[in-house]
Amino acid sequence: MTGLKKDLSKCLGPTGRLSLVSRNDKLPVSKQCELLEVNRTSVYYTPAEPDRDRENEIKNRLDYWHTKMPYLGVRKLRIKLQNEDHIEVGRKFIKRCMDEMGIYAVYPKPNLSKRNMQHKIYPYLLRNLVINRPNQVWSIDISYIRMGRSHMYLTAIIDWYSRYIVGWELSDTLDTAPVLAAVKEAIIKYGKPEIINSDQGSQFTSDKYSEHLKAASIRQSMDGKARWVDNVIIELWFRSLKTERIYPYEYLTPKALRMGLREYIGEYNTERPHQTHNYLTPKEVYLGRKAA
Repeated sequence: MTGLKKDLSKCLGPTGRLSLVSRNDKLPVSKQCELLEVNRTSVYYTPAEPDRDRENEIKNRLDYWHTKMPYLGVRKLRIKLQNEDHIEVGRKFIKRCMDEMGIYAVYPKPNLSKRNMQHKIYPYLLRNLVINRPNQVWSIDISYIRMGRSHMYLTAIIDWYSRYIVGWELSDTLDTAPVLAAVKEAIIKYGKPEIINSDQGSQFTSDKYSEHLKAASIRQSMDGKARWVDNVIIELWFRSLKTERIYPYEYLTPKALRMGLREYIGEYNTERPHQTHNYLTPKEVYLGRKAA
């Protein structure tokens, strides 16, 4: 070991001294560690890589149980994972996964983004509003969608009155771009709504999103904090989607998942009757057919 290294070691902490150890030095590693006063095992230690497959499996099962029983908290979800899925996991890890997914007990709200405190929050415009026509109010949200050992995020937009899905976008990120893409495509196909309602997630409080709605003369509405019922129409649709199409199937690639979503949304829009509108389909209601 050179004299320079010896001198440097006196000025450095344990981490700095450890960095001076070299397996190519003339001195054995054991002797270098002795002179630098560092633990020899630290030289050979390699931090364990996180088990991404296991984490995705746990998140997928949390999403499943939360969709089925949205009132379950951390302790009861842990029991479900242990007893039903045979997955041993601690409460702290479950809580971290839930925070990352935006899952909270009592209400089925996979709120996948945190509010940016520097961005403006808009008022909730739907309270006491009579919604009686298509394109009066659209509701937009993002949901975690499992995919084999991984996951994607689905942005969906529903016409509040008719329950018609006017736009959607699938992405592997939680940024604003997929949200804007879904909104722009929906407006091109169906015209613009008077109001678009969302939660307070950072995608919906971003300047790009807000400025786009403002430029299109669309009023922006936002849920009250932690009030899933303010955006209940899209929340219930996500729940139906997962129960009926995501959980019964095993989509292994984004392409397969995209095809499955396209099929489900097509069937939902054009073939599924709704009791609310005297068993007309969302498409029939959206296009203006009167209930009998």
